[in-house]
Amino acid sequence: MTSERSDTLDQAMARSSGLDTLLRDLTDRAVREVPGTAACSITVRRADRLLTLAGSAGLPSGLDQRQYENGAGPCVAAAETGTEQYASDLTTEERWPAYTRYALATGVRTVLAVPLGVTGESGAALNLYGERPGALAAGRDAARAFAVRMTDAVTTALRIEHHRQSAADVRTALLSRSVIDQAIGILMARERIDADRALERLRRASQGRNIKLRDLCAQVVERTANGPSPDRE
Repeated sequence: MTSERSDTLDQAMARSSGLDTLLRDLTDRAVREVPGTAACSITVRRADRLLTLAGSAGLPSGLDQRQYENGAGPCVAAAETGTEQYASDLTTEERWPAYTRYALATGVRTVLAVPLGVTGESGAALNLYGERPGALAAGRDAARAFAVRMTDAVTTALRIEHHRQSAADVRTALLSRSVIDQAIGILMARERIDADRALERLRRASQGRNIKLRDLCAQVVERTANGPSPDRE
């Protein structure tokens, strides 16, 4: 990849206002910068299943998902084996018959899937689609170079996503703990019982009503704050 193209990727990362925007911008750039590319997507394995993180404008609906459902296709093979997959002309391709039929029906004639060595993930690939037989042949080197740059961006994006999710989980846990403690305090004051017994009563009530303990405690707190005490269990 040329220095100019490297600069455009760095600028995209700096300019993006969110992860979705960044990844979508990268796939759109791949379409513009890799010769013969009509559409592009990013496949990553998360929680033991493959999914598409982002797709460029013009990506046919279901093109990647059909591969995931069948467990076969160039994107799946590239992500799972770490080996580049190239189909010059899908009309003569025999490796993935079910996927090939679907891709041809969407107007895709050639596919190139380049593995991404994303840190912390068990498989990822940059998927490029062309509309003419052999359209991607001249762009394979450019695609590999773009994949190297995209690997860092995807790794960073997924790391940020993981940290945000972890922070959200912590906030949820703290809020849950807070509302449970409030409900325990209400029962202790109302029933004149200790904290362990109050918690046990709340647990039995949540099981009996088949609702989460956190949700039951929120009801207790809300009803107490609004006036009359809730029915005793």
